[in-house]
Amino acid sequence: MESTIGLYKAEVIWHERAVWESWQQVEQATASWVQWYNAERLHSSLGDVPPVEYEEIYYDRSCRSGEAAAA
Repeated sequence: MESTIGLYKAEVIWHERAVWESWQQVEQATASWVQWYNAERLHSSLGDVPPVEYEEIYYDRSCRSGEAAAA
């Protein structure tokens, strides 16, 4: 978790802080980064697919094989 927070700070907070004029802009930048991190970022440990896509594939395979997917 600490490396994720460090990545967030480096890519969003330290990089963009000079352009923000309100906390709403920080909130929007954070939401955009979280969307990218979870849904668009290619993850090498997951076969270069985004985490959301990997989860969808995993649950599709689990349901097809008749296994109960862990919640």
